[in-house]
Amino acid sequence: MRNLPRNDPRQYDRLAGEWWRPDGAFELLHWLAEARARLVPPARRPDSVLLDIGCGAGLLAPHIRAKGYRHVGVDLVRSALDQAAEHGVTAIVGDAAALPVADGAVDVVAAGELLEHVPDLTATVAEVCRVLRPGGLLVLDTLNATLLSRVLAVGLGERMPGVPRGIHDPALFVDPRRLAAECVRHGVRLEVRGVRPTVPALLRWLLRAGRGAPAARRAQIVPTWSTAVLYQGRGAKDGKRPASMGTG
Repeated sequence: MRNLPRNDPRQYDRLAGEWWRPDGAFELLHWLAEARARLVPPARRPDSVLLDIGCGAGLLAPHIRAKGYRHVGVDLVRSALDQAAEHGVTAIVGDAAALPVADGAVDVVAAGELLEHVPDLTATVAEVCRVLRPGGLLVLDTLNATLLSRVLAVGLGERMPGVPRGIHDPALFVDPRRLAAECVRHGVRLEVRGVRPTVPALLRWLLRAGRGAPAARRAQIVPTWSTAVLYQGRGAKDGKRPASMGTG
């Protein structure tokens, strides 16, 4: 099977069987989905919509199901969307830089582990903000454009057993200052904080990587003082600051 370029979406078709496998290649994405869901408040009205951009196979779904949103997922990878639909997500094929969604139609946008994959960050942020209603909430997590992040996520991370090679292009990693500035241009003031796996969770993952041991039942991502590797963002449209991200 021929090699694909870094960050090529077709890689996810090859990894289609990994999304929901408990000890699969995407285990850390399950952890991050649970942490992202903590930033989403319960829906305020029965017709509230959460748009999950780059939804993959719908890993966010179990964590927001009880919050009362219609969960709509957009992704480029049909094999992933098929699985998202099986988990209750309204699945739509679409590009994050040209969302097939009306202006101001969405109460919450979740962009988890997406922005470090998009070739045009400016256009993607503009679209994310466009579809949010006034007062709507943006939540995200992504990788920082630092040497440390590149070393850990690619240089070392891709050498771990069971970790896919070539999923990330470190040239696309996202400086939080640039991201916040792009959001402000479109009326969203983004608050960011660093996050990381807990030490016990990370040790368990490292020891079982590639060995088929059962995964932890819950994701274990916690805030940290540094945004140098991985960070979350949360912000409301039209300059309305969200409640503090807190310590959860």
